[in-house]
Formats: sequence, structure tokens, C-alpha cells
Amino acid sequence: MEISIIALPLIASIISGFFGRFIGDRNSEIVTSFLVTISAILSALVLYEVIVNQYQDNIIIAKWISSGSLDVNWSMKIDPLSAVMLVVITSISSLVHIYSIGYMSHDPHKPRFMAYLSLFTFAMLMLVTSDNFIQLFFGWEGVGLCSYFLIGFWFKKDTANAAAIKAFLVNRVGDFGFALGIFLIFYLFDTVNYSEVFALIPTIIDKNLIFLGIEVKAIDLICLLLFIGAMGKSAQILLHTWLPDAMEGPTPVSALIHAATMVTAGVFLVVRCSPIYEYSELALNVITIVGMTTAFFAATVALVQTDIKKIIAYSTCSQLGYMFFAAGVGAYNVAMFHLFTHAFFKALLFLGSGSVIHAFKDEQNINKMGGVWKKLPFTYVLMIIGTLALTGFPFLSGFYSKDAIIEFAYLKGNTTGYYAAGVGIFTALLTSIYSWRLMFKTFHGEFNNKDIKIEETHESPLVMLIPLFLLSIGAIFAGYTFKELFLGYEGMNNFWQESVFNLEPLSAEHPPFWFLILTPTLVTLSIPVAYYLFVKNKNLPEQIANVNKPLHQFLINKWYFDEIYDVIIVIPSKKIGLFLWKFFDIKIIDGFGPDGISSLIKKCSLKANKFQSGFIYQYAFVMLIGFSALLTFLIVK
Repeated sequence: MEISIIALPLIASIISGFFGRFIGDRNSEIVTSFLVTISAILSALVLYEVIVNQYQDNIIIAKWISSGSLDVNWSMKIDPLSAVMLVVITSISSLVHIYSIGYMSHDPHKPRFMAYLSLFTFAMLMLVTSDNFIQLFFGWEGVGLCSYFLIGFWFKKDTANAAAIKAFLVNRVGDFGFALGIFLIFYLFDTVNYSEVFALIPTIIDKNLIFLGIEVKAIDLICLLLFIGAMGKSAQILLHTWLPDAMEGPTPVSALIHAATMVTAGVFLVVRCSPIYEYSELALNVITIVGMTTAFFAATVALVQTDIKKIIAYSTCSQLGYMFFAAGVGAYNVAMFHLFTHAFFKALLFLGSGSVIHAFKDEQNINKMGGVWKKLPFTYVLMIIGTLALTGFPFLSGFYSKDAIIEFAYLKGNTTGYYAAGVGIFTALLTSIYSWRLMFKTFHGEFNNKDIKIEETHESPLVMLIPLFLLSIGAIFAGYTFKELFLGYEGMNNFWQESVFNLEPLSAEHPPFWFLILTPTLVTLSIPVAYYLFVKNKNLPEQIANVNKPLHQFLINKWYFDEIYDVIIVIPSKKIGLFLWKFFDIKIIDGFGPDGISSLIKKCSLKANKFQSGFIYQYAFVMLIGFSALLTFLIVK
């Protein structure tokens, strides 16, 4: 059963990818959706066994690499951590597959699209079920490759091609650090298997290494290199620039990649490697700082965006920041809890935005929408549920996980923890404001689209609404249902077992009452404030922007990260490449190659060809000259 979970998406991908043209579009959609759904059902059964019977296993599928001391299996590690990820990945993927049947109905390349979705699912499952760093890296690169295919699916659009290349290159930066981390692990421990590495970690706590001429602790270096990989995949600040651009892909891609799977791989990596990170205070502080900075940065940028998918994309970036600073303060279980709840409400918001875009005939600018909540009643209600869950409105799923992150940061009791908690509260307020801004400008006010009439807007077909409805159930109930299992101290010990490691138990205390109610209160009060700003007095935000033009421009340009990277990296790289092309390629390589030696040989051959005249007297003359030259040489010698 367990092997079927990862085998079925691979089979679906092969069938749709290689035989899609023979079985037809509809059969490709049905086969891929059916097989991935079966995988989701089996994943739920595995999680049930893990919860009820504390089931754990490490299934060896095949011998993979055996070279010297490097012994790597293709395996399937079943433990609480991987079981949770299996459910998240397969359930969201199956709903995205079903949703895509309606969303991609007019696309001529549906089999290829469904094949990419299934292959991506397989790669992600390979990643989370690995029992060693090599298989983890294989799945890691697999999801990176599939994301390139999916983001650039509409390859005839220049923007889609550019976004796909950008995502691929930025992730390669992080992956380089990740690969160095794996190399260092093998160098120090002579193994890449989790159980062996984790057991040997205490032996190198005091070991120092020279890296780039600087003496550093080996444990710190391992953790930081692995975290660089996590930063790239999970779009943390400095390596985040690819995520908003990735919205050029079809909306189901955004829901799959940027809600529940690829971007959460970095969080999963840190939690999986908690037996390593617990011994590096430096790395944990770095993770906390990077996480809370990302959460704040992305929230500020989302405030001024006008593209509906980019607003949700920056929201994803911000929520991933929450997960990282939860891991940074040692609350790995809380990070996984937020990852779990976030998958439902963020996929709901992405697919809901797809329903809106579908209604507006591919329009994504929220300034060109409005006044359609009666025309799209089901999408409207379902997106409200997703928005409430995202903002942490009391008793919805995001409330339990996000508040837990802020509380545990506060309970950390150090400067970094207090700072993270403060930033988390303020970011939660910003999250609520930009989320309701999206809702009010999209569905309320006046209809602002000049290209289509309001009568032409319509609700999405049932095949697109059913996944939204199912996700809304998760967005409402996932937090309350699983909070004791994921967060309860007794439940934590029983459920997570050895998959999450803490050197010291998390604080069992509770923050002051005023602190507990602060975030929910701010989130609730922000709703009428947002309604006043974006519905009742729509000119006020524009007036505020005009008064604070430098700040507004700063946010519009996303803190100028892209422009800075252009100046520091992109433009110099292009100039160096141009110089190398003109000097080395054209003058040296081509000069000595096709334009040099080969050209000379060609000219000599053309001249030599003239001797092939066909006249006997010319051949005899040449032979006479040759004989005379040979005779002269022999006489002189």
C-alpha cells in the first residue's frame, strides 16, 4: 500500500505524458485525477495508522547507490512527519487535478499539463519519504525541474518563459548551498542516511572547520548550508524574488506549487533535520530572523499589489516566514501545524482566485473587478472562508496555528523570541488588511472592467467548485481537529515520537491573557477598517499613498530587490558573458577553429584540388619532380 502512494502519480504521469495523444484529453484528465486521488486515500489510511497504532516503517524499494562507503537506498520512510506531508501533498494535488479539468478545459495541451502535475507530485513524495539526503536531493531537484515545466507551461508567453527561468536559476543558488551541506555531511560522517547522521551529530559539536578562510563550528556550517537550500525553495528573503513571478503559470500550478508542496519543502527540511539544528544556536537564530523578516517584508509588499495572484503569492511568502521563525524558536511541531492548516486555506484562495480570473476572462487586476459578489456567490463565500482562515480569525484553522507560533515565540523568553512575536503580531494585522483589501476590491464596490459586461461574468462549473468546497472544510475544521494532536504536549510526545527532536522541552506555560487576545482582537478590528478604506472611502488609500510617495514607491517596487540584483548580478553577468563571447568565442575559438585552421585547410584543399586535372602528362611531371627531390635528398645525405 505504501509504495502505491508514490507509484500511482508516477504511473499517471507516464500514461498522460506518453500516451495522452492516443487516449485523448478527457481520458488523460480522468486517469491522472483518479490515480492521484487513490494515492490521497491511501495516504490518509497511512496517517490513520500512524495516529492510532503509532505505525512506523522504512521500506526499501531498491538498492540505489553502492560505491565505497556511500550506500544509498531508494526507500520510503514512514513516520509521523512524512505521514503528515503525504496527506498534505496528495490531498491538495488530487483536488488541483480535478480543478484543472475545468480550468484548463480550453487548453490544447491538457495531457501534457496533467502529466507535469502528476510528475511534480511524484517528485515531492520522493522528497518527503526519503531516509537519506541523496534521495531527498533527488526529489528536491525533481520538484525544481517540474516547477520549471509548470511555470513556463504557456511557453509562447515571454513573461512565462522569463518567470520559469528565473525560478530555476534562483533555486539553483539555494541548491548549491544545499549540495555543499550534503557534501560536508558525508565528509564528516561517511554516510548520508538520516538515522546514522543524527546519531553522530553529538560527536562533532566541538569540531571546527576552515571555510572560505574563516574558522567556523562544523555544526553551524552544516546547518547554515542546509538552510540556504531551504531559503531558495521556500522563497525566504534574499532568495524570494522568483515566487511572485511564478504566478505567470496557470492558476492550478500556483495552488499546487505555492500552497502545499514545493514551497513547504524548505520547512520540511528544517523540521526533518531538527536533530541537527537543535545543536546550533546560531543557525536557529538566523532562521528566526530570516523568517520574521520575510513575514514582514512580504506582508508590506502585498499591501500595494494589484494582481490578485501576486497578492496571494506574497501572502504565501509571508506565511512561510511564520513557519520558519516557529522552527527557529524550536517549535517544530507548531511549524508543521501551520504548514498543515496553511495548505488548505491557501490552496482555497489560489483556486478561488482562479475561479475569479475565469469569470473575468483572464483578467487578474483587482482594480478592474468589483461588484460581482452576487454573480459569483459560491466563489465569494468560499474565498471569505479562506480569507478568515488566513488572517487567523477566531476558531478557523489559521487561528490555532498562527497564534501558536506567536505564543511559542513569546515563550522562548529571549530577545529574538520577543522580537519575533512582536513582528508576528504586526504582520498578522497587515495580513488581515491586505487580505480584506483583495476581497473588497474584487467582489464589492462598483464593477470596473471596461472590456466585459457584468452580465458576462458567471460562476465557475461544478468541477471547479467541488475542490473549493472540500478545501473550505479543511480551512474551517483542520485547526480545531488536529490542534491537540499536533500541539498538545502529551499528544506531541505520542504522535511526533522521534521525527521531531528537541534538546529541551518546549515551555508548558501560557502567555498573559492580554497577549493571547491581542492578535485575534487586531485581526477582527481590521475588517471594518479595511471595509471603510476600500469600499466606503476608496479615495483615502490613494490620498495616503500620495502623502507617502517614497514609501509607496518603495513597496510598489518590492523593496527594490530585483533592481539591486540587476545592478549587482544580472547586468555585470551579461557584460562578462558578452565580453567572453566576443573575445574568446569569436576571436579565439572561432578564429582558430572554423574561421582559422579549418578555413586554412579548406583553402589548401581547394588549391591541391587543382592537381587533380586528369591529364597524364601533369601527373608524370609531378612524379618526375618528386623523384628528383627524393634523389637529391639521398645524394646530399
